Amino acid sequence: MKIAWFCIPAHGHTNPTLGIVKELTAAGHQVYYFSFEMFREKIEQAGAAFIGCDGYDFEMEDKENADRVGKDKAFATELLVSSTLALDEMTTEKVREIQPDIVVSDSVAFWGKLVAMKHGLPYVSSTTTFAFNRYSSKYMKETPWDIAKMLFTMPKINKQIRRLQEKGYPVKGILDIVQNGNDTNTIVYTSKYYQPCSDTFSDRYHFIGPSIRPIKEPFEKRAEKTVYISMGTVNQNREFYRNCIHVLGQTDWQVIISMGTNTEHFDNVPENIEIHESVDQMAVLSIADAFLTHCGMNSASEGLYFQVPLVLFPQTPEQGAVAKRTEELGAGMMLKSISEEDILQALNTVLTVPSYKENAVLVSDSFRACGGAKEARAFLEEIAGKS
Repeated sequence: MKIAWFCIPAHGHTNPTLGIVKELTAAGHQVYYFSFEMFREKIEQAGAAFIGCDGYDFEMEDKENADRVGKDKAFATELLVSSTLALDEMTTEKVREIQPDIVVSDSVAFWGKLVAMKHGLPYVSSTTTFAFNRYSSKYMKETPWDIAKMLFTMPKINKQIRRLQEKGYPVKGILDIVQNGNDTNTIVYTSKYYQPCSDTFSDRYHFIGPSIRPIKEPFEKRAEKTVYISMGTVNQNREFYRNCIHVLGQTDWQVIISMGTNTEHFDNVPENIEIHESVDQMAVLSIADAFLTHCGMNSASEGLYFQVPLVLFPQTPEQGAVAKRTEELGAGMMLKSISEEDILQALNTVLTVPSYKENAVLVSDSFRACGGAKEARAFLEEIAGKS
């Protein structure tokens, strides 16, 4: 089986796929992974052939553009179309050369879905967030469904759709691109238990559980209670970190903080607090008793996989959905504010109220019961066999 795989230039969307890529290539299948130079090494280590999308006027990579996409939906659509068309000649040539049996594309790498449509190939959506339909959408303030409905009414959008049609993409409207229905074959990197409204999705949705990397270097547990704090790579809220350091420096907990390039702003750090630019998150979570997190899907899932109750501090609507579901299942508590008092109270609560740990264990059990990369491989083999 030959698979053409497309992803956006983001760690949180690429990393979960690598376990499946490894599983496929180990079984003798060929994976051609369309991505970006910064991910080449990881992708090749997983056994795939890397195909670079850099250098094609691919405007999705631009930081300013990325910020604007979230606010300006007409611009986002124009960027999507321009990026798809910038890659059109290369993807068309590669598809003819490779002759893939199947296309797998990240749920927001819409150009991959468009390639499948243009070349009449079976398509599978790789969804590294929760799966969203009109039921689970209530977990987000603004969902792909709302965006699609709004875009549908915008005259500028039709102009973009015509650009795609002129290049041979059989697209009737924006909904064809951004919406996956119950008839879309989909891999979701969570469990049915953690997925909101999972009973509303068809059996074409395979909930394979999170992709968990093996621990590279173990972390030493130095106290009875270990607290881990990480807000992802983008959060630069120094006041938040200052408050954490000041109030938690007065506890007897071992506190491990991963804060990206922020570290030079903090001197005279109390002895019980370790500050790192980055850590082996699996190693830290394996010894942690509480995790204060921004609720990125991967981070929250990794914490819960290791049965660690969460303090929830989401920064985006997508992270808000993860926080809401975690709180609903009783495996985490929302952080009210970044005040020292609220930080200490939230961590104290998840460390001392037994139900938080018990409910984190239930989510963990649901992850471990999933079929993982092996189920994803069997699913893809079945689809390719039907084509």
